[in-house]
Amino acid sequence: MPAYKYTLKDGKTIRWRAKFYVTDWTGARKQICKRGFKTQREAKEYERLYLDQQNNTSDILFSSLVENYMEDMLHRLKPTTMDNKQFIISGKLLPYFGRLRVCDIDTIKIRKWQNELISYRDENGKPFSQTYLKTVNNQLSALMNYAVSHYRLSQNPCKTAGNMGWSNAEEMNIWTQEQYEQFSSAIQKSSVKLAFDVLFYTGMRSGELLALTPADILPSKRIDINKSYAKVKGEELFLEPKTPKAKRCISIPGFLYKDIQAYVAKLYGIEKGDRIFYFTKSALDKEIKRIAGKAGLPLIRVLDLRHSHASLLIEMGFNILMVSQCLGHEKVETTWQTYAHLYPDKEKILAAQLDTVKVQGITANLTIEDQLAEFMAQFQSHLKEPPALIDINNEEIIRWNPKRKEKAFVTAEEFKQEAQSKEGMDTSLAVAEIFQTGYLELCGMVYFLASRGLPAKFL
Repeated sequence: MPAYKYTLKDGKTIRWRAKFYVTDWTGARKQICKRGFKTQREAKEYERLYLDQQNNTSDILFSSLVENYMEDMLHRLKPTTMDNKQFIISGKLLPYFGRLRVCDIDTIKIRKWQNELISYRDENGKPFSQTYLKTVNNQLSALMNYAVSHYRLSQNPCKTAGNMGWSNAEEMNIWTQEQYEQFSSAIQKSSVKLAFDVLFYTGMRSGELLALTPADILPSKRIDINKSYAKVKGEELFLEPKTPKAKRCISIPGFLYKDIQAYVAKLYGIEKGDRIFYFTKSALDKEIKRIAGKAGLPLIRVLDLRHSHASLLIEMGFNILMVSQCLGHEKVETTWQTYAHLYPDKEKILAAQLDTVKVQGITANLTIEDQLAEFMAQFQSHLKEPPALIDINNEEIIRWNPKRKEKAFVTAEEFKQEAQSKEGMDTSLAVAEIFQTGYLELCGMVYFLASRGLPAKFL
């Protein structure tokens, strides 16, 4: 690895340059030249690291794998996601694994790294949260999966090492409506009060709130959520919503609609496409902590207002599918996994839902498992090849084929036509009952229970 010495214009200062040739992915040979190194060692190290990045085997340095991974993902992920990845990788992965070859990162090294993070305590004796540990562990696993796919690593050692932390919705902090009203009454600035009111009473994400414009506030007392705002490295960005289902219109209470309209009317010179709220996410985080402390309330995050909204809807008796649609979740399973624990006496509610299902022969005297078995048997008897319904989004039915282990998608109209073509299948039962009463709710519950260990026979 040669390096070349040269003198700056002053005739005294010596610097080094790295100069070498590589073959790019098209097969073309090109020269790489970089100047300005203070020592020969630095110039040679640059060449070594550059060539290492071109290495497509598991012998590549972990730091080089990270650079290649981030460059690849830059064109595939949102800037906010990339920024979060960079923060975790720089702080929690590179200090431990950066100078190791990917092929040398084994389960023992990963377990030692996990244990160090698990045992960490800050100056107040507080550990990392379990959800944070899970996020960090997932990032390392993602990099190792990338190495398996593109750098001929034989297997992901994270799978053998085991997980660290867990995704646990029980850890979320929420406010009741009474607590939120106490918080809201302590806010003096009208713009801040309205912003938090919107978050609590709509459940929208903070990025969705900060992206709102006057054009998004519809005369029908609905809010059109079609974009998200973020600030990354000083640059303001308008991004697509988190998922396709996050792009949605939500109804808002009349008082909130009036408050928004009155507030917008006071904004001098505002155009239809201008942002209503000129805050940052960090500013909202600081305000909620400051005002909550002033009001003597438990400290929560801005995100927890979204959880509080979901909790409020559940307390008001809304089923999980409606909650999922309001929150803009891509899958109803996500809503179940996040908020099912908020339903008091889940088993009793399930039994009550089963009571509402208008299928002859089902009684409340049966156990839950027996009711499920009976229900699924009767429902599937209407179909020659019985798939169990899992979810519904808009006018689309999602059906799960347990034998093929795959989803099938049909529209409501297609389902109706299919029902009419099948001998012995009652169209009104198959369509109206599914869309209007207990079938849909129940099927979501069946799927959720299956994910929690319900025997596969029920699907």
